[in-house]
Amino acid sequence: MTTQPYVSVVIPTYNHAMLLKKALDSVVAQTFEDWEAIVVNNFSTDNTIEVVNSFDDPRIKIFNFSNNGVIAASRNHGLKEAHGDFIAFLDSDDVWYPNKLQKCVEQASAGYQFICHGELWINSDLTQRQVMYGPASSATYKRLLYKGNCISTSTTFIAKSLLNSVQGFDESPKIITTEDYDLWMRLAAKNPRTVFIPEVLGEFHRLAESASSSVLRNFAAELTVLRTHFDAQPQTFINRLRMRNRYAIAHYGAARQMTNQPGQAIRLFTKSFCLSPFFIKIYLGVLITLWRAITTRRNKESKISTDSHGSKSEGRTAK
Repeated sequence: MTTQPYVSVVIPTYNHAMLLKKALDSVVAQTFEDWEAIVVNNFSTDNTIEVVNSFDDPRIKIFNFSNNGVIAASRNHGLKEAHGDFIAFLDSDDVWYPNKLQKCVEQASAGYQFICHGELWINSDLTQRQVMYGPASSATYKRLLYKGNCISTSTTFIAKSLLNSVQGFDESPKIITTEDYDLWMRLAAKNPRTVFIPEVLGEFHRLAESASSSVLRNFAAELTVLRTHFDAQPQTFINRLRMRNRYAIAHYGAARQMTNQPGQAIRLFTKSFCLSPFFIKIYLGVLITLWRAITTRRNKESKISTDSHGSKSEGRTAK
């Protein structure tokens, strides 16, 4: 292995010791071995440091860094400490398959600067589905801006020089949770050689459904990113229509996540409709939301009725 590694793996973490161990295990298991792993620890209060030191591998380094709640700052700190020609981001609750780096290095050797692959989404209830990102035609600046994100952070493999050309992630607190989407667009504006590997090379572990407040914070952050990029676009009639449709997509996406707040979801769907009435998915989303709300209400009423009858029966038996 050369003194300067070919790949720097940047892993931000906070109080994810056991999950971090699995993430690092998946890095150590890579068939491509010319890497360094940079763990950026946001002063965790669990045994994160002990977990990292337990590997006793000089390729794994840990840096304590206070990000003040901005994960983009941790990733940028990792970039500053990185020595590799390419950067691979890995969240501490995700894992890679053993051939992930090898597959990406092959594409990098062919001249690609931005590389991405598919991943397996595993939900908290252990249900799962394969998600294939891309294709490259969907990762141009205009497509990302007007159609939405098609890239996941832990699936990326990017030339460090390309990341440096846009100064890494934007650390503004206003775009927390969408800083990656903003970065992909700024990178795409550089027209890098981009490829999407049509294989699942890792796992994205989804935690329990986000609370409504988290969904709305993410939604607000997405709108901030969109406004910033839209302000730089020519304000032609066609572009304004595209912007309205993109805002409709954002409202629709937030509404679909508000499964426990049907009233809020319907309000978001309504706003989406007003922005772009020809966005067909809105209608299906409304039907699904109403159906779930009705089903949930019926189940609750049925449970109340069952509990009520059960209590009465127990009372009669006691007598």
